[in-house]
Amino acid sequence: MAVSRTTMWRLMSVIFGIKCLLLMVTLGILMKNFSECCACLEKWIGYQCNCYFISKEEKSWEESRDFCASKNSSLLQLKTRTEMSFMNASQNFFWIGMRYSEELNAWLWEDGSFPLKDLLPVFSDTKPRGCPVFSPSKAVSIDSCESKTRFICKQLLI
Repeated sequence: MAVSRTTMWRLMSVIFGIKCLLLMVTLGILMKNFSECCACLEKWIGYQCNCYFISKEEKSWEESRDFCASKNSSLLQLKTRTEMSFMNASQNFFWIGMRYSEELNAWLWEDGSFPLKDLLPVFSDTKPRGCPVFSPSKAVSIDSCESKTRFICKQLLI
């Protein structure tokens, strides 16, 4: 009789051990998925599964773009209203990832997409000379690309 009780306890221990192991594996998978969405490099800010680097130093537009590229990211491209609200917390001007296309006679994000008209003010129809700067007033202005300005890099995590 004592042998069967010991066997029963061992069987229950094995079952509970397997359940515990399965729960730990499930928790590990959930944590991995969560951290992939929200893990950013040191000095980067996570927001809605993207990472942002807000510079404290000033560079030209091209130097800023190159810095972002070296960090596997790009100059900021504002795509949503919530992202726009997130950026409005700053009181500084920043380079953004937009260029004027002579061929299309239009402003384009660096990835080739058009900015949403309801998100950013419409630019002049003339062919501008310069690079776009995002201001705290939710406006985009044009400045000399050689000017030294802060910048924001954006890294997509999904």
